[in-house]
Amino acid sequence: MKTLIINAVILTMNDSFDLFNKGYLAVRGENIEAVGPMEQCPDMESFDEVVDAEGGILVPGFVNTHTHIGMVPFRGLGEDMVGRLNRFLIPLEKKQMTQFLAKASAKYAIAEMQLSGITSFFDMYYFEERLAETCVEMGERAVLAETVIESTIDSYKPYGGIELAEEFIGRWKGKSSLVTPSIAPHAPYSNTEESLRKSREIADRFDVPYMIHLAEMDFEVSAIREKYDMTPVEYLDSIGFLGENLTAAHCIFINSRDAEILGKHNVKVAHCVVANTKSAKGISPVRLMQENNVCVGLGTDGPSSGNTLDMFTVMKATALAQKTFLRDRSAYTSREILKMATIDGARALGLQKIAGSLEPGKKADLTLVETKSINMYPLYDPYAALVYQAGSHNVETVYVNGNRIVENKNLLRYSVKEIKDELEKESLSFRYEALKMQNK
Repeated sequence: MKTLIINAVILTMNDSFDLFNKGYLAVRGENIEAVGPMEQCPDMESFDEVVDAEGGILVPGFVNTHTHIGMVPFRGLGEDMVGRLNRFLIPLEKKQMTQFLAKASAKYAIAEMQLSGITSFFDMYYFEERLAETCVEMGERAVLAETVIESTIDSYKPYGGIELAEEFIGRWKGKSSLVTPSIAPHAPYSNTEESLRKSREIADRFDVPYMIHLAEMDFEVSAIREKYDMTPVEYLDSIGFLGENLTAAHCIFINSRDAEILGKHNVKVAHCVVANTKSAKGISPVRLMQENNVCVGLGTDGPSSGNTLDMFTVMKATALAQKTFLRDRSAYTSREILKMATIDGARALGLQKIAGSLEPGKKADLTLVETKSINMYPLYDPYAALVYQAGSHNVETVYVNGNRIVENKNLLRYSVKEIKDELEKESLSFRYEALKMQNK
């Protein structure tokens, strides 16, 4: 299949940040074949289909560096309440979450991400076999990490996630061009040193990414300081856990020495500004980490933490929070923010060779944002328009691996109603129990 997209404002996000105010992009099969100005557009008759972008903004598909797609049923539960995690989320998860509910939730979450232009994501949850099947069905690219923690919901064994992750990675590595299997010890405070070391060993042996929540909680910082007289980053460094395939989520409580250590090990960071600020934990020192050569991508966190699986919300919140944190209006240009949402996010997932920028030879993971809606006029700067004006409702068309999965703002493989009805069926017991707990 050969597809030609014409008359687009193209933000390539390549190393030179090439921008074509009126450009074309050619796709052959799964890959981008060519991109450039309309003056150099190839013969349209040689293509199977020609898509007129009509001045829309064409960008690499957004990359969500941290989420928990099995947790849609938790969204909106116990908001604005202190102790929500231990009062609602953990008890409900242990009592009500099943592989069937996790899969139905995953399908709903992926649909939400696709409709908002996210074409790749890094997930950390349970029942990852079922989630992998869902990604293939939905046509979405993902790194999927089985959670390692003492008490899991998909294993009866303490730290059973280690065994599950090893089996999952063994079965799924190389099985699908869309799915990269992975492992994710939960956090420094909730994992033993042995489980952290074992998780790193598995990631190294299979050469896959791994993930952890890091420097996210104030009690995490104080507990590790009291026990080891170290910061969480220093502790993980001391046990040999840090490596270039690691993506560390949150990293709110980071000092200069921590940033230096992360940079030395080429650790990637998933910055989840909406979840961080909503929970009143603080604003991550992103500039400090970047100054130490730490690659920082953007994440929505799970639907119960950030509420929306929408990169537009995250991009704008990141820009506003960092400008305020640094007390500098000029800090974090729109182009820098978009870079974090695309190519830097791809680097955080280990996908930079195939995704994150619009370049010949890379996979055709594309998001077309229309500019006809009332909120998109006037268009002076396409980078700024994406960060400050646009929303998920402006996403017109989305491709993953060269396959169109969203067209005219609608899913092509499924209907939203069909996906919602499936989730509704699987979550009836969950929501009944949640309401009982909330009304106590």
